[in-house]
Amino acid sequence: MKKTYFEGRYYKSQNKNQTVALIPAKHVDTNGKHSASIQLITDQGAWCTWHPFHEFHKEHNHIRIGKNQFCEQGISLDLKTDEVTAFGNLSFGPLSPLRYDIMGPFKYVPLMECRHSVFSMAHTVKGSLVINGTKFMFDPGVGYIEGDRGQSFPSVYAWTQCLFADKDTKAPCSVMLSVADIPFGFTRFTGIIGVIQWRGKQYRIATYLGAKVLYIGGGEIIIKQGCYRFTAKIIDKAEKALYAPISGEMSRIIHEDPSCSAYYYFQKNESTLFEFVSARAAFEYEYDR
Repeated sequence: MKKTYFEGRYYKSQNKNQTVALIPAKHVDTNGKHSASIQLITDQGAWCTWHPFHEFHKEHNHIRIGKNQFCEQGISLDLKTDEVTAFGNLSFGPLSPLRYDIMGPFKYVPLMECRHSVFSMAHTVKGSLVINGTKFMFDPGVGYIEGDRGQSFPSVYAWTQCLFADKDTKAPCSVMLSVADIPFGFTRFTGIIGVIQWRGKQYRIATYLGAKVLYIGGGEIIIKQGCYRFTAKIIDKAEKALYAPISGEMSRIIHEDPSCSAYYYFQKNESTLFEFVSARAAFEYEYDR
C-alpha cells in the first residue's frame, strides 16, 4: 500500500458580525493520487475548490495554491468556480504562538494518525474578502491559525475554538480544545489538547499534563486537570459540511459551525476565572453521531 498523507492549515478570521475560515490542504490517497484543495466556511455556507497537485507549493509557513496565498503575514484569495467566487486580501498583525508544541512529548511519537499544531492563538486581521458577493470587512478583526497533518482525522472527536474579549480589560483572549479517540499501537485512549489564552497567560490542558475527561456527550465537554476545570458546551448550532481525510483521501464528511452559540467555563479550585456565552464560537462535534 502506498503511503497516505494529508496536511492542512486552518485560518479563522472574524469581525463583530461575520466569520470566515479558510483551509488550504494537500492530500495523497491509497492509490498514490496527489491533489490539493481550499475549503471556505462562512456563516452562510461552506464550499470546496479542488486543485491539481502541481498548483500546491509550500515553503516554510507560506502556502500557495494557484493564485491563492496563505502565510503568517496574511492571505490573498483569487478563486472562481461554478459554485464559489472569492477574492480579496487580509493582513495579519503579530501572531501569538505557543511556548512549545501543542503535542508535547507526543511530538516525538512515530506513526500517529494525526498531529495538531497551533500557530497563533489570536492576532489582528485587516483587509477584506468578497465571497459569492458578500463582503467581509476586517477593520480590524481578530484571527486564529492552526494545522493538522498525518493520514486521517480521528474517528471520533470534538473540537472548539473561540476568540473573545476579557470582560474587564477588553484584551483579546482565545480558547482552543480538542478531545479525540486516539489509536496507539494495539490500544486506544482519549487524547486531550487545549490552550486557554487569558489575561496575558497561556493555560495548557493536555493528556500529557494529567487532563481527564469528566464528561462528554450532548454537545458538552468537561475536563479536569489538577486544580483546573474547563467546560465547553454547544447551545445553538447551524452546522456546515466539510471534507476531512481518511487515509489521505478527502472522502469523509464532518460538520463544523464556524460561528455558533456556546458556553465556556474555566475554574481554578473553587474560584471562577471566567464564565461566558459566546455567539461567535467554532465547534466540530463528531460524538453522538
